Amino acid sequence: MLTVTPTLEIDESEISETFVRASGPGGQNVNKVATAVQLRFDVQHSASLPEDVRERLLKLAANRISADGILTIDARRFRTQEQNRADARERLRELILRALEKPKTRRATKPSHAARARRLEAKRAHAKLKLMRRAKPTNDF
Repeated sequence: MLTVTPTLEIDESEISETFVRASGPGGQNVNKVATAVQLRFDVQHSASLPEDVRERLLKLAANRISADGILTIDARRFRTQEQNRADARERLRELILRALEKPKTRRATKPSHAARARRLEAKRAHAKLKLMRRAKPTNDF
């Protein structure tokens, strides 16, 4: 189980991990050992996620989700499989935590009378400045 919050846990059967060779530091180890992790999580068909969290997660990680609704996380920051595996799981957990936050509803507001007056005054001042910068016609005959 991947514990996201005390009330939300992702079942291990919903997460699949494959190990591939990573580039980067490691010397000959890079050529011999598959240390990078590709974590896959089926967001579209997950039984663990509430519907509203699923929708927010699909929008939040849209560029990492395939057309089938599968989220892919590549972890290759560390030299060991265990560290990369933990890193991938932590990144999945953080994404889900961000999706759990409900966005605040926007309330439409109007600018105050004083704010409108300040804006118009600033426009008048800017127009006056531009008018003064204009070249004045010369009457040289």
